[in-house]
Amino acid sequence: MNFALYIAKRYLKSKSSNNAINFITYIALIGVILGAASLFIVLSGFSGLRDFTLKFTSVIDPDFKVESVSGKSFQLTPKMATDLKAINNINLYSKIIEERVIATSEGKQVMAFIKGVDQNYEKITLTDSILYNGSWLTQNTPQIVSGYGIASALSIGVLDYGKAINIYVPKPGKGQITREDQAFNTFSAINVGIYSLNEALDNKYIFTSFNTAQNLLDYKDNQVSSLEIKLKNPELSSETRTQIETALGKNFRIKDTSQLNEALYKMLNTENLAVYLIFTLVLIIALFNVIGSIVMMILDKRKTLSTLYNLGSPISQIRNIFFMQGVLMSVLGGFIGLVIGYGIVQLQYSFSLVMLTPNLPYPVAIKLMNFVIVFVTITVLGVIASKIASSRISKNLLHKL
Repeated sequence: MNFALYIAKRYLKSKSSNNAINFITYIALIGVILGAASLFIVLSGFSGLRDFTLKFTSVIDPDFKVESVSGKSFQLTPKMATDLKAINNINLYSKIIEERVIATSEGKQVMAFIKGVDQNYEKITLTDSILYNGSWLTQNTPQIVSGYGIASALSIGVLDYGKAINIYVPKPGKGQITREDQAFNTFSAINVGIYSLNEALDNKYIFTSFNTAQNLLDYKDNQVSSLEIKLKNPELSSETRTQIETALGKNFRIKDTSQLNEALYKMLNTENLAVYLIFTLVLIIALFNVIGSIVMMILDKRKTLSTLYNLGSPISQIRNIFFMQGVLMSVLGGFIGLVIGYGIVQLQYSFSLVMLTPNLPYPVAIKLMNFVIVFVTITVLGVIASKIASSRISKNLLHKL
C-alpha cells in the first residue's frame, strides 16, 4: 500500500488527544456531508421541475418541424412527399397551415393563430390528452378547438350554436380597399372543444381542419406552412434529420423539440446553472472547514512529522499524507451525503412528503448525471482544499520544535 495513503487512513480513523481538533474534524466532515446532500437534493428537485415543465410542451410538440427558410409557406411536391415516406424512421407527418387571425364573438375579439391540421395530426399529438372539454374537430368542417384562454376571452363554450364565432384573416394582395369584406377572408366557426396545456399555448392557438384553413387563406393544393413529423425511434433523430435535409434540400429549416422551445430550454438551463453555482459556493465555504481541520492536524502531529522527516521522508511525501487525508475526507463526506440525499429524494418520490398543492406533490427526478455532478464537484473542490492545506508543511515548520 502507498505509504502516504496508509498514514492518511490512520490519521483519519484515529482520534487526536486534543478534543478541539476532533471537534473541528467532525464539523468539517458534517459540513461536506450536508453540502453534498443539499446539492443533490436541489439538483434532483430542479430536474423534477424541468421534466414537469417540459411534459406540457412535449405533448403538443412533434419530433421535427419543417419550415421554409424564406416565406410563410411552401409547396409540398409529390416528389418531396414520396422522399419523406421513403425514410424508414418517419412514422408519419402532418401538413400544417398556420397564420395570425382575429377571432370575434358577440362584440369580443382576440388575436390568435389559426392552426389547420390534417387527419394525421391526431396521431402525432395525443389530442385526447390536451382536451379540457368537448371533443376533437372533424375534418372538412368549420369546426374549431380553441385554447382555454381564448375561450374565456370570447366567453364561448362547447357546441354553443347560439353564439356566432367569426374568424378573420387579412386578404393577400394589393389595391385600394373600399369595403370591409374586401379586406378580410372570414368564416363562421363552431367551437367543439377546449384544450388546456399552459397559459401561453392556451392563449395562442385555434385549431381547425386543414381544408378550412386552406380555404380561409386562399392556399393552393399542397401549399403548407410547415410539416410536423413523428419518428418511429426518436433516438435515431440525428440520422433521420440528415435524411430529411437530403430529401427536401437546403431551402428548409428543420427544428427539433428543443429548438421549438428554445427560450424555455435556455431559461431552464440558466436557472439550473445558477442553482448549481449557488450551492457550489456553499460547498466551498464548507470545505474551508476541511482546510482548517487539516492545518490543525498538521500542527498536532508536528513532532511525528519531524521524526518522519529526520528518518528520510521527503517534504513532498509528508505533504502527500495530509493531501490524501483531505481528499479521503472529502470523498467520504461526498459519498455519505449522496446516500443521504438519495434517501430523502426517494422518500419524496415515493411518499410525496412535500406538496405544491393539495393534489400535486413537489416533482423530483433521480438522474445519474446528478450523482456524477455532485461527486465530481466534491472531489475537485476537495483536491483543491487539500492541496492548499498540505502546502502549509515546510522545512521551517518541521524544524520548529
